[in-house]
Parts: sequence; structure tokens; C-alpha cells
Amino acid sequence: MTSPSYPACVPELTDGVVLLRAHRPEDEDRIVEQCTDPETLRWTTVPRPYSAEEARDFLAVIERSWEDAGGHRFWAVTDATDPEGRFLGTLDLRPLGGGAAETGFGLHPEGRGRGLMAGALRLAARWWFTEADGVRVHWAAPRGNFASWRVAWACGFAHHGTIPQQLADPDGGPALDAWRASLGADDPMEPRTPWDDPPVIEVDAGLRLRGWRDEDVTALEPRDQPDHHMPARGVLDADTFPEWLTTRRERMAQGQMISWCVADATTDTALGEVLVFTVEGTLDEDTAELGYQVLPSARRRGVATRAATALARHALLPRAAGGLGLRRLVAQTAEDNVGSNRVLDSVGFTIWGRETAADVLPGGLPVDALHWELLAE
Repeated sequence: MTSPSYPACVPELTDGVVLLRAHRPEDEDRIVEQCTDPETLRWTTVPRPYSAEEARDFLAVIERSWEDAGGHRFWAVTDATDPEGRFLGTLDLRPLGGGAAETGFGLHPEGRGRGLMAGALRLAARWWFTEADGVRVHWAAPRGNFASWRVAWACGFAHHGTIPQQLADPDGGPALDAWRASLGADDPMEPRTPWDDPPVIEVDAGLRLRGWRDEDVTALEPRDQPDHHMPARGVLDADTFPEWLTTRRERMAQGQMISWCVADATTDTALGEVLVFTVEGTLDEDTAELGYQVLPSARRRGVATRAATALARHALLPRAAGGLGLRRLVAQTAEDNVGSNRVLDSVGFTIWGRETAADVLPGGLPVDALHWELLAE
């Protein structure tokens, strides 16, 4: 008995919200729309330029792949409630051998922001594990593709880190760093770590805590504090802001940090940063470190104290009440950092320990480090 030919050989998969089906010739126009969209061009390696001819070639590749016993498996992503089954994107599984496969996916602009791709990836992964006897599904994306990582994160993929310069730049630039993650056959298909986007916190009539924006770089000022008061990689600086912000967002996307921009409540101009973070583990544990910095022109106005007080209150508030549900906040300062020590004392932190000669100044003078803590009531 011969196996059915395409498209009958493509199993339809659905969870009642999303439907994976075989691609159809009438998907051609919408494939072109997706593959000429700026976000698709930014993050994928689709041909440039992309026309109806490329779409027809792509559909032919899909058909040949399904009719090859060891070929790639492609599905069209659609809304299960749409009677027309309009094309909203593509997901594929590419066998690597030994029961492993790599996945790739992309959505038409009309399909984004609806959670469809996470549902689609769960369906495809279950099919791979049950029908194809697969053992693992791998995911990769250029560093900074947070939309793709959010899909993999939602499906329980474990983030394995960043591999430098592993991916070719489709526009001919230097090789791109790659994020890598994977899902095993026995892994729960749900997030492994928190990913808390910073909520807006109205501090008072003068301050607001909000998420960072790329354009906040225009408000930044030259560094003027001693090097031992804060590591250079953490300092707000216009020259390093793109990498600084990517790293902050990267750590938030792995549940290790939440960073807020301290902004003027009237002008919305950036004045500094407050954050909670972990050196090890994630923020779903009970202890995190508090950090803060204020731009030189915003100092001596109580900005750091007011912002840190508001964040500490939010961090120690139970999750059921809208907070982070932490039990304990800690902080570390240099003994000679009078301003920072004054902030922590005002917020209610107490010193629980001291490191002798934790830093040595350029002139050879040693400086102790102070360890602070604040417990939830």
C-alpha cells in the first residue's frame, strides 16, 4: 500500500484555537506579504527580494519535503475558528538525526500578538514526540529576537545560552550571535522561568517607573562616579546603551531581572534606573538584589530614594496583591558611597555584614563593602 501524496500526507493538528494544515496554492499572496514584512526581513533568512516566484518555489519545496520520508515537515498556521482557514504563517520541523529536530517559525503580520504560534509549536512538538518518535526539539534565533524567544519560552524550552557569531547575516554583515534552546520529550510545555515585564509604577507627582525605550538614549549623560561604585557594564551611557538595553531585556526574558526607567512624570524623560535582579537563580525565588542609579543632573533631588522606596514596596508586596512576592531584598555598596548608603538607610535597609578591603582604589587605599537587607513585613 502506497503512502498518500501531498497534501493528504500532511496531518492536520489543532487545539481548537490554532490549526496546522498543509500549505495551499492560494497561500501564495499571503506568503509574499509575510516575507516582505520588515520584521520578517529583520529576523529571518528569506530571499531578498521576495516575489510570487519565490513563494511558488517555497510551496514546491514543501510538497517535495513531505513526500520524502526523511524530509522537513512544514505546516501552515491558521486560526482554527476561521472558516476560510486563511494562511497566518509557517512552522517547520527539520530532522537532525537521532530523534532530534530543529524548529523554525514565522507569522504573517495579521497573526501576531494572539498566542497562535505558541499553540502551533506545542502541537508540532507533540506530534514529533508521539508520531515521529522524536526525543528533542531545538530552537535557535539571532540574539535579540525576543518575539521568537517568547514563543519558545511559553512552550517550556530551556535556554542554553548565546553562541557568538554563529548565524550568517542575510544582509551580508558580520555573523550574528545566536540564542539556543531546546525541549525534551518529557518536559512540561509551559514556561520554566518568570518573564515579568516592568509594570508602570506611579511614584508620586514627580516620578514614574516604566519600561525602557530605545529612544531613552537621548537623555543619557556621561558617567561621573568612581569605578568601584558600579561596574562599567551596568552604567547608563549613551555609547553602550544599545548593548546595555539588550542585556537588560535578555536577563528579563530569562527571569533574572526586572529593570525600570525612572522617568520624570511630567516630561517622561529618563532620570535613572531602579532594578531587582539575581546573580543565581530567578525571580520566582524569595530573595533578590536591589539596584539603582541616577543621572548626574537628577541627583540631590531625592530621585533615588523615592524610586527605590517605591520599587522595594512593589517587590515585597505579595503577588496576589500585584507585587513580586519577594521575602527579602539585599543590596551591596562601597563604604565610601555616601549617597547610595543614605538611600538604602532611608528606604529601611539595615547593614548585616561587611567585607574588609573589598576594593582597592587607584591610590592603593582599601575600601570595605557593606551588605544590606530589607525583609517583607
